[in-house]
Formats: sequence, structure tokens, C-alpha cells
Amino acid sequence: MNLLTTIAGSLMEGYFPAGWDLAKIDRLAESDGADLVRREKWWHPQFEPVACASFADFDTFMGHEIALEILKAKQENREIAFILPVGPMGMYRWTVYFLKEWNVPCGHVHGFNMDEWSDAQGNTLPPTNSGAFQYAMEQAFYGPLGNLTVPRGQRHFALKNELPHYSGQIGDLKKQGAKLVTVFGIGRVCHIAFWEPHFAGEFKGEADWKAQTHRLGARLHPLTIEQNALTSFKSRTTLVPAFANTIGPALFLAADRIIGGADGAFNRGMQWQGLSLRMSLHHEPTPWIPSTYMPTLAGRLFYIEELALPLVAECN
Repeated sequence: MNLLTTIAGSLMEGYFPAGWDLAKIDRLAESDGADLVRREKWWHPQFEPVACASFADFDTFMGHEIALEILKAKQENREIAFILPVGPMGMYRWTVYFLKEWNVPCGHVHGFNMDEWSDAQGNTLPPTNSGAFQYAMEQAFYGPLGNLTVPRGQRHFALKNELPHYSGQIGDLKKQGAKLVTVFGIGRVCHIAFWEPHFAGEFKGEADWKAQTHRLGARLHPLTIEQNALTSFKSRTTLVPAFANTIGPALFLAADRIIGGADGAFNRGMQWQGLSLRMSLHHEPTPWIPSTYMPTLAGRLFYIEELALPLVAECN
């Protein structure tokens, strides 16, 4: 007896994205240990999952990866653009640490935040609100860099009057030889940024879906809201907006390199990201599971080793 055998007539019926095959997803959940990183035919030859033994390792490795891209671009005398998440966040402290240790000024860096909370019309939280992603980035990354920081005119946030210009700005940078790096986490519902799986039902096919650059006032899935209630709002669901502004696949899949992170473990054996990680790695790419496209790009996905343990019941 499980969800598959009891979902009919329950409140969970119709809850998951329409394109999800729950039986197939349950089979993917059986992967663990070495089988978790078994390569699939659609993975990019230079895509690499990297296991991290602890949260400290995860933050350090991922922060080093970002800092190294900034250093290399400086050494090569070229611009570099980053699509940046708020979640995970711990790596930014180490990015700052390495850049300060190496004394790398970031005048060549362009940061594009991938998303921001909003209402249905795309209006966002003020940048002074502690829940705003703009506030989080200033506190965790731009501010701590001090005199080495990214110029204010090169910090872009997913606001109503800014997000629609991302595509043109990133396109211009790439034409000038800039490298684009997508830094990302994987959502509980397998979104990248706040590009949710249920959006897939709006498009005629994959090509149309991939052509989408952004969305203002995107309607979020309930799993996304509850994930963020637990991870960012200390369980206070009533604080979480039901909409967000977000980039689309035309931007996050345009990356020359990706730097991903999956750190969704709590304590006492509890976690929320093991299934999302397995779906991302081993389900063939589909717009109904946006994160499945990330392994088709060159780069690294760092994950906490605990997420590779068997996904079996353990009452807490």
C-alpha cells in the first residue's frame, strides 16, 4: 500500500503535474549509491555529478567552482555572465573568500538573478525585505566582496522592469565573447529557477517551451511554496508568495557551463531532495521535469552524499 495504490479519490489526485508518470518516478527512486551517478546517454560528455561528504564540503566546493570561473575570465581578459540562484546560498561565502584571497576584482562580472517573489502582476518585494532575493544577494555576495565587488550597474534582479531585458543583455554579452554560467538548485518539483513543470502544458512542443525567456507573475506549484516555507521561511507558509518572476529555459539552457547544487537534507535522516535529484539525473529530458535538461549541459552538479542513501521509510 502506497500513494500509487491509494491516490484515486484522495486529495492528492490531480495534485502532481499532469505530465508526471508516478510509477516511472517511483522506479527511478530505487537508484542509490554508485547507481545514482550511472551515466545516461543524454548526459553531456563534460557533465559530472560531484558527491560532497558534508555541508561544509558542499559550500566550499561549489563556492570554489564559481570563484574559479571568475578568476579564469579575469586571466583571459573577458567578460563573464552568471545566472544566479538564491538557494542554495552557502557557497557564496566561499566564493567571496576565494576571490578576496586571490585579490580578484569583479569589474568583468555580470550577475543575473534567476527569479524573485512576486504577485500575479509581477510586482516584487522591496529590496529591504529579508525574504527578497535581491536582499539575500546583497547580503551574501555583493556586499561582502567590498571593493572587489560587481559594479552596481552589472547586478541584475528579476524585477518587473528588468527581467524582460535579460535576454537582450545576455545576448549582447555573449556576442562580445562573454561566457554564460548558470548556477542553480533543483526544486522539490524539479523546477530550475521558478520555471515550474506545469508550464509545459501551455506549449505545442519542446521547441516552443525552450524558446521562453522569462515569465512575470508565474503561478507556483504548491510543492514549491511548501518547500520554501520549510527552507527559507522557518515553516511559516503564510509568508510565502504564491507567484514569482522567473527566467525561462531559453536563458538557463543557454549556458556555456553549469554549476548546480543539491543540498536538500535536514537532520536525523530527514531530507526533501533525494527524489528530485534522481529524477533530474535519470529521467530523460522533458519539459514536464525542467531539471532533466541540466545534465545535457557541460558542468558539475554538487550533491550531499546523504541524498544518495536509499529512499526508504524511516519514521522520525
